[in-house]
Amino acid sequence: MHCRRFLLLVILALGLYWGFMYWREHRFDAVIAAAAQRYQLEPALVKAVVWQESRFNPNDRGGAGELGLMQVREDAALEWASAEHIAGFEHAACLDPATNTLAGTWYLKKILLRYKQADNPLPYALADYNAGRGNVLKWRTGSATTNSAAFMNQIGFPGTKAYVQAVLKRYERYK
Repeated sequence: MHCRRFLLLVILALGLYWGFMYWREHRFDAVIAAAAQRYQLEPALVKAVVWQESRFNPNDRGGAGELGLMQVREDAALEWASAEHIAGFEHAACLDPATNTLAGTWYLKKILLRYKQADNPLPYALADYNAGRGNVLKWRTGSATTNSAAFMNQIGFPGTKAYVQAVLKRYERYK
C-alpha cells in the first residue's frame, strides 16, 4: 500500500515538474513571435536567445545592469527606443516581456546585419550580443572575417564560445 502511494506521489511530482517546464518554456511564445515578426527574425532564434539569456525569467537581472528575458543593456534599450520614436523611455520598462523582446530582437537584427558579408552571420552576431562588438572585431581576422567556422575557432573567451554554441543548438531544437 505504501509503495503504491509513493509511486503515485512520484508520478504526480514528475507530472507537475514537466507541466511547469512546458509552461515556463512556452508562456512567452506570443510576445516572442510578435517581436520576431516585427523585426523579421525567426521566432526560434529569438526564443533560443531568451532561453540562453534568462531561462525565460522576465525579472532576471544581469551583473552589468542587463534586464529581462533577453538581458537587454540600457544603451541597447535606449537605442531601440530612439529608433522607434518612444519618448520618455526608461530601461526599467525592459522588465516587461513584450518591451524586452521587442528591444532585444531589434538589437539582435541590427547586429546580424553588421555581419551579412559572412557565410553565416549568426555566430558573429551571437558573439557580439554576448561579448560586444570590440571583441568580435579582435576575433574577426584572416579567414575568420567571413568564414564562420574559422571565426568560432578564434573566439577568445570560452564563455562566449559556449554561449554561441548553446544558442545555435537551442535554435535548431526550436526550429
